[in-house]
Order: sequence, then structure tokens, then C-alpha cells
Amino acid sequence: MSTAVVIRGASGLALARRRLGSRLAPVRTYLGLAVIVFWGMGPVYWMVVTAFRHSDYTFDTTPWPTHVTLENFASVFTTDTGNHFARALINSTIIGAVTTAIGLVFGIFTAYALARLTFRGRNLVLSIVLAASMFPGVALLTPLFQLFTTIGWFGTYQALIVPNISFVLPLTIYTLTAFFKELPWELEESARIDGATRAQAFRMVLLPLAAPGVFTTAVLAFIASWNEYLISSQLSNDVTQPATVAIARFAGSKPHEEPFTSVMAAGTVVTIPLMIIVLLLQRRIVSGLTAGGVKG
Repeated sequence: MSTAVVIRGASGLALARRRLGSRLAPVRTYLGLAVIVFWGMGPVYWMVVTAFRHSDYTFDTTPWPTHVTLENFASVFTTDTGNHFARALINSTIIGAVTTAIGLVFGIFTAYALARLTFRGRNLVLSIVLAASMFPGVALLTPLFQLFTTIGWFGTYQALIVPNISFVLPLTIYTLTAFFKELPWELEESARIDGATRAQAFRMVLLPLAAPGVFTTAVLAFIASWNEYLISSQLSNDVTQPATVAIARFAGSKPHEEPFTSVMAAGTVVTIPLMIIVLLLQRRIVSGLTAGGVKG
């Protein structure tokens, strides 16, 4: 009798623990998400707080906005100290848009060939593309500097766009190849049976179906080009420098002064629009990233 009571008590205790664990599971999940968000967004939050803080209180450690002012944003776009941030934003937009467009054109056709066509060495080509994406950019600085100086490209837009394309292409090819592999072959074959050429079937059937993947790849490629700094810092001049380089070269109103608040304001101007775009389009981005990896 006592043994049965002990067994029932133990089973009841185990059941209560399982119920408690199931109730605490969402709490642990949200707690983990809160830690991740705080870890990732903490520097961004501090950047925004400092951007709105008066320069006399740059090193104030108050964790919420104090001594709020808009002077930092005004100083970002003024040219009195030799900063040309507005022109740098335009340069970043031009470089990012051209890089994304060219990268998508070549990436779409290359990804289609790797996903749809059968030829010898196809897997080798895909492996080379993946390896190229891991190649360190710092190893290219010296040869690119020498090459572009020799041919007269130093300080031009093409000197910044061409290297960016080489960085963006592996991303576009690898992402779109996985997406094209999951598109139904039957639709393309049906279009060809109806008299369409392979190019027509690709343009009128497959490309519209691949729109989510192409859109996602375009957003990721533009962000990668927008954030590029290493190559641009060495191959640009005062006229063609993008926003990332302009922020690094910000000058204060006084000699030997580091304008921390203005730099934070410029970083806010550069970062917040991208964050808004990603948040508004996150569903399409996630659907584009997952569509190529789900069969059915």
C-alpha cells in the first residue's frame, strides 16, 4: 500500500514538473529573445541617444535622452567644417543601386544556369562561387589600388562599383541558385511545349515566380554595398567617397576635436532608414529566404 502511494506521488510530482516546464517554456523563449534584442540593439540605442545629446554632454552616462538638441544633425549636413555628408549619401545610393542592379543581372542568369542546366563542372563552379565569398577583402586592397591607379580609375565610381560587384555576386548567385532549384520544372516544360523558347519560358514563367527570391537578394545586396567601408576607404576621394567613409573622416569645428555627437548623428541617419526598410519588408525578406529551402 505504501509503495503504491509513493509511486502515485512520484508520478504526480513528475506530471506537475512537466506542466510547470510547459508553462515556463514561453517565458524562457521571450527572455532569450529579450537578451538577444538588448545585445543587438543596445549599441544602436546608445548611438541614437548620443546623436540627440548636446556636445557638451557627450560622455554623460545617463541611459535615457538628456540635454536633447538637433544641432548635431544640423552640423552633419553643414559644409563649414569640410564635411560633405549629403554628397556622400548620394554617392552611397548611386554605388549601391548600380552594384545591386548589375549584380542581380549577372546573378540571375548564373543562378539559372547552375540550377537548371546540366553541364560538367557545375558543382565545382558553385563551390568556387562560395569560396570567393569567403576571400578576405583586405588581401585585394594593394592589387586593386595599383590596378586602378595604373588605368586611371582611382577616385572614380567604377573603382568602387566593380569591387562591390565582386563581393555581391557570390551572395546573389548562391541565394538565387537555391531558390531556382525549388521552382517547378513542369511550368517551364509546359511553356516550351506551347512553343516558347527557353529564354521566353524563363522570362515569362520562371522569373515572375522567382520575384520573392530576387527581391530578397536585391535588399541584401544593397545593404551589403551600402555598408562597405574597407575598399572604399582606400579607393575613393573627397568627391566619390560614400557615407561610411565620410563618417570616418568627419572633422570637428575645433582643431584636434573628435565630433562624437555629430558622428553618432550621421550614423543614425545612415542606419535608421535601413532598419525601417528591413522592418517594413521583413515578411517578404523572410519568405524569399525560406522559399528556396522548402520543398512541397
